[in-house]
Amino acid sequence: MGQRLLLIDDDQRLTDMVGDYLRRQGYDVTTAGSLAQGRELLERVAPDALVLDLMLPDGDGLDFTRELRAAPRTRRLPLLMLTARGEPMDRIVGLEIGADDYLGKPFEPRELLARVKALLRRAAPEPQADAVLAFGRLEIDLGARQARLDGKPCDLTSHQFELLGVLAQSPGRVLSRDQIMDALKGHPLEAFDRSIDVHISRIRAVIEDDPKTPRRVLTVRGAGYVFARKQDAD
Repeated sequence: MGQRLLLIDDDQRLTDMVGDYLRRQGYDVTTAGSLAQGRELLERVAPDALVLDLMLPDGDGLDFTRELRAAPRTRRLPLLMLTARGEPMDRIVGLEIGADDYLGKPFEPRELLARVKALLRRAAPEPQADAVLAFGRLEIDLGARQARLDGKPCDLTSHQFELLGVLAQSPGRVLSRDQIMDALKGHPLEAFDRSIDVHISRIRAVIEDDPKTPRRVLTVRGAGYVFARKQDAD
């Protein structure tokens, strides 16, 4: 599955609608209707980002945010706060105590999606410019912008190298076409998302030259693509 999101809100209709929408965008979404349930799921799910309602039946989202920011494990967890209260002071307090963003109700699911994407982008660790990712016979040199198989340069276009780099920097994680396109902003493909399939085929032909070697780039039907971790592919 894709990146994990935890949505804590007691509005069942909203969580069903937003959860379904985000899942269609490739995210793995878990929902909770109370802070107690949210605390339990935080331990079990280990989400990549949290969407938190300000007003919950068993507590205040502001107090919960303080709690999260005081704990080392959740201090840097990307957090988007939701609320039906529109007072500017609520927004200011929420941001000052550690919320990364703030969205008032009602909202468009597309706006929530855009804000979640922005949160996850900002939270993603920046690879070192000269980092070399090694996967058995395959090396991906981010600084030199070159992929090498057994030390020999691979014949990939700039677009194909960018695509391979996006997948290889998240080994074992399924990335949807939307997530890939979002990560490739600033490095546009020649066409829209369907061209990704063509580029993936070309990448496979170049880096998977031995039929006896397990595939590196796997298709997950209905979800996207995943770069196999070393233990999966070697």
